[in-house]
Amino acid sequence: MSIAEKVAWDDSLLPFQLDKADIRGRFVRLDGALNRILNQHNYPEPVATLVAEAVVLTALIGQTIGFKAKLSLQIRGSGPIRLIATDYYAPKSEGEAGMIRAYASFDESHINEAEPFSQMGHGMFAVLIDQGTGQAPYQGITPLDGGSLAGCAETYFAQSEQLATRFALSIARGKSWRAAGVVLQHMPKASPLKVLAAPVDTEADAENWNRATMMLESVKKDEMIGPKVSPTELLYRLFHEDAPRIYEPQPVRFGCTCSEDKVRQSMSIYSVKDIATMTTDAGTLTADCQFCGTHYVLDPATVGKDAR
Repeated sequence: MSIAEKVAWDDSLLPFQLDKADIRGRFVRLDGALNRILNQHNYPEPVATLVAEAVVLTALIGQTIGFKAKLSLQIRGSGPIRLIATDYYAPKSEGEAGMIRAYASFDESHINEAEPFSQMGHGMFAVLIDQGTGQAPYQGITPLDGGSLAGCAETYFAQSEQLATRFALSIARGKSWRAAGVVLQHMPKASPLKVLAAPVDTEADAENWNRATMMLESVKKDEMIGPKVSPTELLYRLFHEDAPRIYEPQPVRFGCTCSEDKVRQSMSIYSVKDIATMTTDAGTLTADCQFCGTHYVLDPATVGKDAR
């Protein structure tokens, strides 16, 4: 089976670069992983659509963070869709799958049929990167504007990373959810002293960037999702003038890192009095993971500052 056939429907990220244009990119298709995320919650369709878009963006951005790192999006708004949170856990080594999870918080009584992004209102789009023990975490924040989550992500890269970036996303719901996305990024030219701040700094660069983004804008939504057109076929058709080099696909899976130990750790700051206010009539302490829905039932006497 060829790479093109293998990733046509699988949950996979496909890195690529355009050798003649100093542009790198990623292509992602999600089906099983996305449905694991959405099927655990009975989200209204506008909420589910935005969660799907955020998951695709998280996968596309997360692929670049390096092994063992974690990338999160926290998207907070003043509207009825209040929060979308996503996590991408990079593979621990070459060939392993990246893990992704997500959830949303919203006021169901005010969700309507309006365009989903408009129901987030004003707020912030935050990118957080945790490189692990001994390294300082990174946080970049941009306003929640630009007309879409993809627009927010483009603004983030322009302001925080000085990288010209363009996203194209496609979300569809039939018998199940499917989603796809492509990102292009113009790589700055390095000098011995610094990396030039201007994202597209010569006339030739601008011409290459404009051509690539115009081709990306021409892609049809159903082509992105497949399966009639494979990712490799689509990339070669769109960017054949710029000599696309396509790398091995990286699998993406749904994954959650919650555990009883982590629940106990999060409760360790509370006093006996605090724990008592959280205890149910049945004499137990319960907690639910917002990402995967796992339900934990604990003995209150074994939780908190004064646990026995």
